[in-house]
Amino acid sequence: MKYKLFRLSLATMALFSVSHLAAQEPDLLSLVGTDKPKKEIVKNAFKSPRVINGQSMEFLRPGTMDFRILHRFGQLDQGYKNFFGLDQASMRMGFDFGILKNLMVGIGRSTYKKEVDAYFKYAPFLQSTGKGAFPFTIALVSGITMDGLPWADPERQNFFTSRLGYFFQMIVGRKITEGFTLQLTPTLVHQNLIQLATDSNDVFALGVGGRLRLSRRVSLTWDFFHVYNPFKDNAYTDPLSVGFDIETGGHVFQLHFSNSSGMNERAFITETTGRWDKMEIRFGFNLSRIFQLKKKKTTRQ
Repeated sequence: MKYKLFRLSLATMALFSVSHLAAQEPDLLSLVGTDKPKKEIVKNAFKSPRVINGQSMEFLRPGTMDFRILHRFGQLDQGYKNFFGLDQASMRMGFDFGILKNLMVGIGRSTYKKEVDAYFKYAPFLQSTGKGAFPFTIALVSGITMDGLPWADPERQNFFTSRLGYFFQMIVGRKITEGFTLQLTPTLVHQNLIQLATDSNDVFALGVGGRLRLSRRVSLTWDFFHVYNPFKDNAYTDPLSVGFDIETGGHVFQLHFSNSSGMNERAFITETTGRWDKMEIRFGFNLSRIFQLKKKKTTRQ
């Protein structure tokens, strides 16, 4: 009899324990957590705010400055006569500033036509992961250029506004994998002064840019713009640039080949004349150095 009572007591205790655990199951599952991961902005789609010539979907960190030198030699097709282009050179020196995580501005000066340019870039949507993720980065870019050459005919009445040009872009890009990024860039370039009345003041183009990581520090990059209504007075062609990004500490060093000599949007989209099939291309390099202008915020543990 005592043995039966003992077994009955054990069975009662086991049943109580199981029912107690079942009642606690929702709380135990809540400890595991069913919430989606925290939203995070996708970074390092490109290693700099520019692909080669054109703007990229990447932004500088707030409080940083990118000092950038774009250097391009002469055409390779001249051979030893100009030492395969090394006897000639043009450059653009620029300063880009990160204001917010999705806002930056920049200014630069080119030897080509002695142009000064300035722009701002703002992204209403940034590619992100986790809760409330957005699959693409959508950025808007707008800029102005000013021709610094002397007037072709100083005797006639010339207006300052004739020196000005503008460009407007929308960048739609995605870092598809950790090593591959692709973006599209619809672009409008407007110039106040054009050479022929039959030409349009507005030029439309569609750009394609990308990055393919080859190793930890080396990436293949390219940008191409198809111009839909080029000017008719010269044999203008579509600009294509291909290069390699090499990371060296705080620098990003880029070696590239391009058929354009201009290095701002107005110049390389509307005035590229070189042809890749005739080796009318130029070797060049871009050098980028990031400076921290504002101290990073530190959080207390």
